[in-house]
Amino acid sequence: MSHIDPSAVIAAGAAIAEGARIGAGCRIGPFCSIGPEVVLEEGVELVSHVVLDGATRIGAGCRILPFASIGTPPQDIKYKGEPTRCELGPRSLVREGVTIHRASVGGSGTTRVGAGCMLMAMAHVAHDCQVGDGVILANNVMLGGHVHVGDGAFVGGGAAVHQTVRIGRLAMVSGLAGVTNDVPPFGYVFGLPARLVGFNKIGLLRRGVSREQLRTLRAAHNLLFKEQGEFAARLEQAMQRFEGEPLVEEIIAFIRDPSRRRQLVRPGRMAAPELGGVDEENGEGQ
Repeated sequence: MSHIDPSAVIAAGAAIAEGARIGAGCRIGPFCSIGPEVVLEEGVELVSHVVLDGATRIGAGCRILPFASIGTPPQDIKYKGEPTRCELGPRSLVREGVTIHRASVGGSGTTRVGAGCMLMAMAHVAHDCQVGDGVILANNVMLGGHVHVGDGAFVGGGAAVHQTVRIGRLAMVSGLAGVTNDVPPFGYVFGLPARLVGFNKIGLLRRGVSREQLRTLRAAHNLLFKEQGEFAARLEQAMQRFEGEPLVEEIIAFIRDPSRRRQLVRPGRMAAPELGGVDEENGEGQ
């Protein structure tokens, strides 16, 4: 039997299956479809024509706009209806036409999008993705299966991210980029195929990182990704030279993480710097 809090407002034409749980203060617009295993925490708003399917939990205060579809089966030919999950963290905004698929068999078991995220129109989050808190996916972003996106990252419009890629915390991916390898924390990637062209200075400043920390990060970035010689030797040098520097240590830990399945994105230069993005000399995001 469904549990619908008495304070919830449900428009005519909304279809709520037996077993669904609707929290206090939720607003369900016309022609929404809510499956039997769906849980809406308090204060969720479904504007209209939203489809929620499978074992899906929507966090408190989320707002979901028309024609978004969350928790539907994965686009994975191995999937045969096994019980998997989908979760959207609190205070997230999901715009028109977004798709978030539940996990596949043999994967993580749950597709997750974190708290305070913004998924712009027509973005796609495939099965088993793990998207952190405060992430922005711009219009028409495509995340393949099993992609990890760190907290506070930004992925520009039309970017395509290959399955199993990892994008580090506060990284920035340019619009229309094709990302086939892992992006380190704070990195900025540009182009098709995507290349590492700088780091996300503006994003870091907005998070309260000091100018002194940025100078240290720039020195480490230059050592790791711009100097010549064997990468393993440069990595060892960075570990010794920047010991105790938390931002650099986060990059090094990402690089050394044995669970990563792809190589690091290659360094490069912006082919068209007049388009904006990052100043290579200063590492400034536009």
